[in-house]
Amino acid sequence: MGKAGEIRVIALGLIRDGERIFVSEGYDPVKQETFYRALGGGVDFGETSHAALKREFQEEIQAELTNIKYLGCIESLFTFNGRQGHEIVQLYQCDFVDSKFYKLESLIFSESQHHKHKALWMDISRFKSSELRLVPEVFFEYL
Repeated sequence: MGKAGEIRVIALGLIRDGERIFVSEGYDPVKQETFYRALGGGVDFGETSHAALKREFQEEIQAELTNIKYLGCIESLFTFNGRQGHEIVQLYQCDFVDSKFYKLESLIFSESQHHKHKALWMDISRFKSSELRLVPEVFFEYL
């Protein structure tokens, strides 16, 4: 999440395998709520969102992407950990180069030394039934 009062530009990768998608699990301690989001991260100044997407997957889970196709732009206004957030999401559809990622149940990765995250395959039906929460909600238009 960016600094207070700033709009953050991020690139996210929608990776689908049949009726499941690859997402990271997050938790909001204030709302005491678990949520899921496609993997990706911030776009650095002077970097394209396409390049940021590839860099983020390499940094976070050491994965190379292929078949990268731009899907659209989502504006996301949200509250996380009691703070307002505002993101411009550049959304891409993509695939893993290495087939080993499709065989994983889950993996743990680090965004920084202090923050460990879990990425996993989840059935799309669990989000559509509202059993699990996928963010941003507009994401459903691209499934």
